[in-house]
Amino acid sequence: AFTKENQAWAEKKMAEYPPGRQQSAVIPVLFRAQEQQGWVSRAAIEAVGKLLDMPYIRVLEVATFYTQFLLQPVGTRAHIQVCGTTPCMLRGSDDVMAACKNHGLQKGKTTPDGLFTLTEVECLGACANAPMVQINDDNYEDLDFDSMSRILAALANGETPKPGPQIERQTSCPEGGPTTLKEMVSANHDYRGQWK
Repeated sequence: AFTKENQAWAEKKMAEYPPGRQQSAVIPVLFRAQEQQGWVSRAAIEAVGKLLDMPYIRVLEVATFYTQFLLQPVGTRAHIQVCGTTPCMLRGSDDVMAACKNHGLQKGKTTPDGLFTLTEVECLGACANAPMVQINDDNYEDLDFDSMSRILAALANGETPKPGPQIERQTSCPEGGPTTLKEMVSANHDYRGQWK
């Protein structure tokens, strides 16, 4: 069952949709159930179905379609999702996976202490900064064996490593900084200015 606060939140979310269309709230309500429990259990699927007046199988279809829904418990400290698609693979995701293995993590498994889960996933949307991983809700980008090893060591010590690019780069700008459109020169013929 939802907590009182989550129940109120779900009812408010359902009210955002036209009458008879409350089932449209299935994704945010499932996410709320996952946040409350840490994963989407059968009981959570049934509770969401009952709340939205939806057949349980329809809720299960949504939960199994989107990989963001966790259908089994994951590590309580970190769920490490390594991108294994082509851009990340070409830029070294095998080294990232090797760092995970070196720290005792096994793909598709949770560590015996229940703290860490390692999953290989499809594209996480940061291809320009490949290879990358998502750890819980944060992205870690521009990784190699050493940087991933440092992140894992920090997590093992209960620390939260700084997310984002792990090299000198601002978000997804080119490595080393901008190479074009660096300064503006005045144009003699009109008001617009011209980039050099």
